[in-house]
Amino acid sequence: MDTLTQHINTLADHLLQRGDARQIVAITGAPACGKSTLAAELARRLTAQRRSADVVEMDGFHLDNAVLADMGLGLRKGAPETFDSDGFIRLIRALKSGRDVYAPRFDRTRDLSIAGAIKIPADTQFIIVEGNYLMFDEDPWRELPPLWNVTARLEVAMPELRARLIHRWLSLNHTRMVATRRAEGNDIPNAQRVIDHALPCDFTLNGQPTSS
Repeated sequence: MDTLTQHINTLADHLLQRGDARQIVAITGAPACGKSTLAAELARRLTAQRRSADVVEMDGFHLDNAVLADMGLGLRKGAPETFDSDGFIRLIRALKSGRDVYAPRFDRTRDLSIAGAIKIPADTQFIIVEGNYLMFDEDPWRELPPLWNVTARLEVAMPELRARLIHRWLSLNHTRMVATRRAEGNDIPNAQRVIDHALPCDFTLNGQPTSS
């Protein structure tokens, strides 16, 4: 059995034992650790078990590039201060309201967020939220932990994260020199910050093999 399947089994078995009440699940970890892959596959597994499940991306709350440029943060995109953190926290609170909720989605190819791209119906049982700063020991992100029902952290060694982050830029048709510079200048420091300021999670999952 591969690592991804083991992680899905662990989380799905736990969630299915928690009853029928709405569950908001946080999947967190450093950039490129595999969060979006795990979130999508977990939602697929729960759906196969005849449960409703949707995925919400924290990356939908990236501030626009023009806003970041005005703030002098254009080269730091992905750092905690480059997200609409207050808007994201409001969204998570709204998910507990029992109403239909709409969330943005991040288009990595175009490097921009698309507003209202994801609908989370009021009757969705499992909402799987994935992002770097869901269990992050800095303000205002410290407001999030009480809002989660279940938390899971993916841990991948830094050398592997570095390779994945460089590959991410290569896949967007950057040269190896540019890809390496972008990863080492911003993505890797962001990854280290996530690791250094991590809050404890219900589950710590090691060795996730697929980047996200």
